[in-house]
Amino acid sequence: MLQKAIKRTEDKASSARMPVDGIHTSRTCDAETQLDFDEIFRNQEIDSFTERAATIAESARRHRKLTCVEICAGAGGQAIGLDMAGFKHLALVEYESDYCAVLRINRPDWNVLCGDVRKFDGRGFRNVDLLAGGVPCPPFSVASKQLGADDDRDLFPEAIRLVSEMRPKAVMLENVRGFLDSKFDDYRENILDNLSSLGYHVSVKLLNASDFGVPQLRPRVVIIGIRNDIPGTFSFPEPLKEKAPTVGQALYALMSANGWEGVEDWAKRADKIAPTIVGGSKKHGGPDLGPVRARRAWAELGVDGLGVAGEAPNKDFKGSPRLTKEMLACIQGFPDGWNFGTRKTLACRMIGNAFPPPVAKAVGLQIRKVLENEKI
Repeated sequence: MLQKAIKRTEDKASSARMPVDGIHTSRTCDAETQLDFDEIFRNQEIDSFTERAATIAESARRHRKLTCVEICAGAGGQAIGLDMAGFKHLALVEYESDYCAVLRINRPDWNVLCGDVRKFDGRGFRNVDLLAGGVPCPPFSVASKQLGADDDRDLFPEAIRLVSEMRPKAVMLENVRGFLDSKFDDYRENILDNLSSLGYHVSVKLLNASDFGVPQLRPRVVIIGIRNDIPGTFSFPEPLKEKAPTVGQALYALMSANGWEGVEDWAKRADKIAPTIVGGSKKHGGPDLGPVRARRAWAELGVDGLGVAGEAPNKDFKGSPRLTKEMLACIQGFPDGWNFGTRKTLACRMIGNAFPPPVAKAVGLQIRKVLENEKI
């Protein structure tokens, strides 16, 4: 099944695919969702991208840093975590220009290629330490009808192609819990078999973000492949001994930023971790906290989930506050100050679709242990 999917993808893209130094950038967002970051797209040349990749690779070699190429980079959740784990990104590939803008505005040192991963040629990054990516989750998400391989957004075949082209020492792919549903047993086994046939020892596990300090119910499937010639055995990270903070604990400082007198009582009520933050898509979802069931869960924590606020409650505020995008980012594990732009709907989508950085860091550190043992 997966082999057929790969073949279909290659048939559509092989004529358009070109080496890294020939990929065209892509501007896909309409005026309504476009961030005010247009300036950073000016004079963005692919030659500059490849030159930066080479410069970063040389610097990583001199400083004995592990290298990484990341696809479907989104707004940077996984990249932040891997960066914290000690990986130096040679390249981050992302299709949506708004997301690319967020990556560039927050981390000008990152080498971002804004283009279709189907046209990305990985051969220029052969033997990179890690190929990572959060391939789109809608094909396996209940909210998106779980079409799997029949969903045009399924990019697992592209990830397998890039593994073949790059021959990375390690592979890290993440997706939603639905990926483990029984209806995808055949497809999932094909993915794992393909990685194994390419010469990788494969491990799969469902990780809960709250086990790694993220104040949110957020299970994610993580697939790890370690190339067979790399000595050592990969082990998934163990949960932290400390419990994740409650919503009240995590958001106390942000919620009290404008002197809200009711913050103490609210924090006591918000005494659990958050329900799963949902991101939605371009066609669905808005600046709110999700469908009815999710909003009910937020209401139990004293949060109004019908919208997203522009700022923290004022001193005399009464009732249940709404969260700001900064609060949502905090619950997702993003570092303070990560800039998602000014549009709330787009920011909510970026945050809700992200892989929590603390989880990526924990997994990245485990991969690093294996690869650094290989270098000794």
